Amino acid sequence: MTSFTFLPSDVSTNVALTVCAIAYVAGTARGFSGFGAALIFMPLASSIAAPRLVAALLLVIDFVAAAPLVPNAWTHADRKATTIMVAGALVGVPIGTYFLTVLDPVTTRWIISCFVAALLLLLLSGWRYHGEDQAALSVGVGGLSGFCSGLAQTGGPPIVAYWLGRPIASIVARANIVLFFGASDLFSLASYWFTGLITSDSVKFALIVGPVYGIGVWFGASLFGKASEKVFRTICYALIAAAVIVGLPVLDGILRGG
Repeated sequence: MTSFTFLPSDVSTNVALTVCAIAYVAGTARGFSGFGAALIFMPLASSIAAPRLVAALLLVIDFVAAAPLVPNAWTHADRKATTIMVAGALVGVPIGTYFLTVLDPVTTRWIISCFVAALLLLLLSGWRYHGEDQAALSVGVGGLSGFCSGLAQTGGPPIVAYWLGRPIASIVARANIVLFFGASDLFSLASYWFTGLITSDSVKFALIVGPVYGIGVWFGASLFGKASEKVFRTICYALIAAAVIVGLPVLDGILRGG
């Protein structure tokens, strides 16, 4: 059937449908709470498809989804502070991408699971940085976020923990975050392109998964204000924890018959 020519050669119809289901859940979490998409998507999707493919897939989808937000963010952001942090991402993204390209898939999955678990603990702790805005620290946080993005598109929590704790207006903090990830995604796209991670397979697959992810984001956003944010965030945290556990390579023999 020609309808499935968009699928990569090593991805079956069942796997594609499962990835779409994961993308929908991840998008719903993102639409309602503004976070959690990559933390849910990467551990689960990389357990049934190649980590390199799903990282590139998520990057393409998220870049398209976030691009319309950048012009408004440019207007409200503290561009000087953002530029300093972006300098760190310029170094961190290629390093993370390098490890994604050289590590075997199982090792990559273990690292993704450990990273996501650590980032979940950071989110659960509610910790925010309230100290002085120091250039060296900003570069370091940007570098860490860039590394996480290059390896697994999971660079959000370090940035959120840093900027949402700063004594600045929330509209500026959010604009900084959006603008940072606009730049970080550009670095990731360039890095993935030059290392061969952005392929025709990942782009075509994104044409299938992207709309499903978008519907999830829309549905999640429609729930905002109709459901308790505290309850929904708790559900998001539970989904992330479940994604980490289910995505562990050690459970392959039990859950995936491999």
